[in-house]
Amino acid sequence: MKTLVLGSGAREHALVKALAQDPEVSAVIAAPGNPGIALEADVRPVDAGDGAAVVALAKELAADLVVIGPEAPLVAGVADALREAGIPVFGPGAEAARLEGSKAFAKEVMAAAGVPTAEAVAARTEEEAAAALDRFGAPYVVKADGLAAGKGVVVTEDREEALAHARSCLDGAPQVVIEAYLDGPEVSLFVLCDGRTAVPLAPAQDFKRIGEGDTGPNTGGMGAYSPLPWAPEGLVEEIVARVAQPTVDELARRGTPFTGVLYCGLALTSRGLKVVEFNVRFGDPETQAVLARLASPLAQVLLAAAQGRLDEVPPLQWRDEHAVTVVMAAEGYPASPRTGDPIAGLEEAAAMACLDVLHAGTASNAEGETVTAGGRVLSVVALGEDLAAARERAYAGTALIDWPGEQHRGDIAERAASGGIAVPPGYAGEAGDAS
Repeated sequence: MKTLVLGSGAREHALVKALAQDPEVSAVIAAPGNPGIALEADVRPVDAGDGAAVVALAKELAADLVVIGPEAPLVAGVADALREAGIPVFGPGAEAARLEGSKAFAKEVMAAAGVPTAEAVAARTEEEAAAALDRFGAPYVVKADGLAAGKGVVVTEDREEALAHARSCLDGAPQVVIEAYLDGPEVSLFVLCDGRTAVPLAPAQDFKRIGEGDTGPNTGGMGAYSPLPWAPEGLVEEIVARVAQPTVDELARRGTPFTGVLYCGLALTSRGLKVVEFNVRFGDPETQAVLARLASPLAQVLLAAAQGRLDEVPPLQWRDEHAVTVVMAAEGYPASPRTGDPIAGLEEAAAMACLDVLHAGTASNAEGETVTAGGRVLSVVALGEDLAAARERAYAGTALIDWPGEQHRGDIAERAASGGIAVPPGYAGEAGDAS
């Protein structure tokens, strides 16, 4: 099987590594890829948002499966173009991808499907936004309606800051979403879908804020870990039964079946399970931690989803180890990341056992050096017999890598490893297995 992965980040690097481990895979090609991916797979230039260009490349390569990493090509309908050309693709069409492309649309689908989520208002004016903020009260939650690369959400106690973000969102979009705040720990769950069947991966938790102790502005994600030792028994089954499957069924009822991965971002609140957001692709950096633990052959599973055969797939198998991902970011991220700085220590870190250094915002300069080329530069992913061991190994790898102004959080998975995360007393889950 020949697979083509669209994208250029650490998520795509993780996908390339996992797909290459499938015994049925003869070649993995990434487009456009990055310098780290190029060390492990063939890379090709392509505009991932240009459906015709992607179809042409897939035909040239005789790809048996195309896996779309980023959200923008999905919202742009690249998966539709591939399907029309008869090429198996893992990723939803443009209409189903509106689950991520429009927060208001996602709320509409959840309401129709009876999926538990935070109460929300889609405000079209600053006055409506202000009224919604006053209605829900602090902490204020303001979300850009469209794609924002994980950085369109502001959660704050400051009403003026919340209103200012709402105002900025309305400058570029017809509406902004104001939500009621959800208490309790958050969970990320990827669910593979073939239009009818929903198959969950292992749950993870990510860290959005730039600063330790969850301080500072939101980012695309500064780290993640999996599995969740504090998760209630039956959590995964509850999410599939109450969130993922009803959503898949509702989209099928509308004539826009969802084929791809449904990212369920959830909060375990004092009032039960609530959806924070949906995404329509593998999330970054959770993907890096989750796929590091997957023992089942990924390409065969994704091809089954693309072909509507997920009900034929054996139960997924997982490694016993825990995984921790630490994101290393450029100086100035997330506001104005500095680029062009040479990165030292990559080979030394990559030589460590049970550790992967996945590239995101990197490039090669004229001297052949690997340099920073984006905000989130690298993901350092480690496996260990428990979270404490995985953390120790991840941070040992991180310590070997350096460039001017490099920044990362030192507290990824710290609370979970020390037993410091608790589900609110009012939360009530269902019986089952959350591993």
